[in-house]
Amino acid sequence: MKVATTGPARPLLVLPVAAALLALGMLLPGSTRGAEGGAPPASQATPPHGIAGDAHTHDPGLARTAGGWYVFSTGDPQVAGGTIQIRSSRDGHTWSSAGTVDTAIPAWVSQAVPGVTNLWAPDVSYHDGRWYLYYAASTFGSNRSVIGLFTNATLDPRDPRYAWTDEGLVTQSNVTDDYNAIDPSLFVDDDGSAWLTLGSYWSGIKLIPVDLPSGKPATAQPDRVALVDRHFGPNAVEAPYLVKHGGWYYLFASFDSCCQGANSTYREVVGRSRTIGGPYLDRAGVSMLAGGGSALLDGEGDMRGPGGASVSGGTIAFHYYDAARQGDFHLGLGRLEYRDGWPVVTDVRI
Repeated sequence: MKVATTGPARPLLVLPVAAALLALGMLLPGSTRGAEGGAPPASQATPPHGIAGDAHTHDPGLARTAGGWYVFSTGDPQVAGGTIQIRSSRDGHTWSSAGTVDTAIPAWVSQAVPGVTNLWAPDVSYHDGRWYLYYAASTFGSNRSVIGLFTNATLDPRDPRYAWTDEGLVTQSNVTDDYNAIDPSLFVDDDGSAWLTLGSYWSGIKLIPVDLPSGKPATAQPDRVALVDRHFGPNAVEAPYLVKHGGWYYLFASFDSCCQGANSTYREVVGRSRTIGGPYLDRAGVSMLAGGGSALLDGEGDMRGPGGASVSGGTIAFHYYDAARQGDFHLGLGRLEYRDGWPVVTDVRI
């Protein structure tokens, strides 16, 4: 889930629960989360449908494991009080509900962010024997926001070790700040250093250091490195995600507007850097701090506004809005490959 801007507010994501997706074709797993006044035009053919079952996910955080696939997504206020939702699959093709993380929003979150109704934009990754699940909590149009953390020894609910632990607050922003502490994503470098990307609108995307195994900053006010700024209102960028490949750091981000059904203009862009702190340049050499960002994934046919991406096991997960289904949101998957030093998304299935 993404929050609004310092400029015109966007509607809260409240869309009807969709029927199950049709199953046609197969996902190819890789090697080892509009035009004003009308829907944007369908410029290309709609990708093939290859995802079945319950794939009603927004801001998917993907985890591919030896025992199966898991997707964590923004909570629904009508389900378990709005906490993070879980869906699982044996093969990445057919998905079913696997419950929620905890049974309600943690009390400390509700105290820190009055009026919060659901948890947003989970990020999941495995480090040193523990799964780290970051999430955000905020309210429409505000940057009074928090990022929290759950941990678990396993993602398999059949395992006797399965239990989510609320690790509490990671970081936060307030109305006096010029950034918004939502859309967290953890990146652990080859040397073991750990970093959290975050941000939405306001002054753009930030990077902060965190310590492991706590998963939290060493100080209450960690240094924030600026990574992305579009420099024009309302600075529509959010959902950062870092990937490393071939000595390059690649920063994915979502540009433009989500949460508007078939009118959504979300799109995934990318820049790269030799150092984690940037600057991240696009294919034309323009810094993402100067509005740069090369196309990675855009709308095709009835697949509108793809974004909120995450990567696991060579597979990229994203949500999109289906123009053929009244603009409802669904899970999309593709293979993440690299060509001439740049990531490309192939074999998209929706």
